[in-house]
Amino acid sequence: MAQDKGYLLDNRQVEAGARFDALSALFDASTFRHFELLGIDEGWQCWEVGAGGPTVPAWLAERVGPSGRVLATDIDVSWTEAAAAGGAEVLRHDVALDEPPAGPFDLIHARLVLVHVADRDAALRSMIGALRPGGRLLIEDADPALQPLICPDEYGPEQELANRLRRGFRQLLQQRGADLSYGRKLPRLLREFGLAEVEADACFPIASPQCDVLEAATVHQVRDKLTTAGLATDEEIERHLANVAAGRLDLATSPMISAWGRRPSG
Repeated sequence: MAQDKGYLLDNRQVEAGARFDALSALFDASTFRHFELLGIDEGWQCWEVGAGGPTVPAWLAERVGPSGRVLATDIDVSWTEAAAAGGAEVLRHDVALDEPPAGPFDLIHARLVLVHVADRDAALRSMIGALRPGGRLLIEDADPALQPLICPDEYGPEQELANRLRRGFRQLLQQRGADLSYGRKLPRLLREFGLAEVEADACFPIASPQCDVLEAATVHQVRDKLTTAGLATDEEIERHLANVAAGRLDLATSPMISAWGRRPSG
C-alpha cells in the first residue's frame, strides 16, 4: 500500500493538547508503575523519546533530581516545552533519522512512538545503542489489531457506527506506514536486538471518561481526512461525536503493550 507522508495526528492541531491530556490520564499510572519496577533513582540519566506532552518527563525529572538528567525529545516539541519548567531538557529530534543524543542513558522510554515510525528497526537500534551497559529500555506501544473495536460491545447502530469510523481511522494510519500489530512484537524484538531480562504486560482501558475525550479529539483531528478518503460523511461524523458527547458509548482504547529489558553489561 502506498504511504502518505506525515504523522496523521499532527501535534500542531489544537486538539493535540486534549489528546495528550487524555493519554496521560489513561496511561501515566501504568507508565510510572513500570518506572518504579525498573528502579529509577536519583542521578539517573534518562531519555524520553517522542515525549509529546510534559507529564512523563516532568515525573522523571522529579525522580532523578538535580544530580540526574532527563532529555525529552520529539519531532515537534510544541507540547513538550512545558516540561522544561520541571527540570527536563527539551530537544527537537527524529529518533529514526537523527543520531542519538549524547549519552549514555540509564533509562530510555518511548510511548506510542514506534508504531508510527516508518523505520522502526532503525529507531530501536538507535535507542539501544544509546543505553549504558546495564541500562534499561521501556517501550510502550499500541496494538490496534489485537483488539480492533473501539466499542467491544457492539450491540446497536451507535456502536456499529463507532467501530466503522474506527476502521476508517486505522486505514488512514496504515496508509502512513503505521504497524497496527506492533505492540505484540515488542518482547521478541527486544530479545532479537540483544536485550536481556525481557518482560512485558498490557494495559487496556475501557469505559473510561478519558476514552471519550480521546475519541472526540482524535475524530476532530482526522475528520477531513476521513471525508476526503470517502471513509465517512460529515453527517456520520457529527452523529458519532454527538453519541460520544452524550456518553452513550462504552469506548475502549487499543491495548497498550509495555515491554522492557536490560542492555547486557558484558
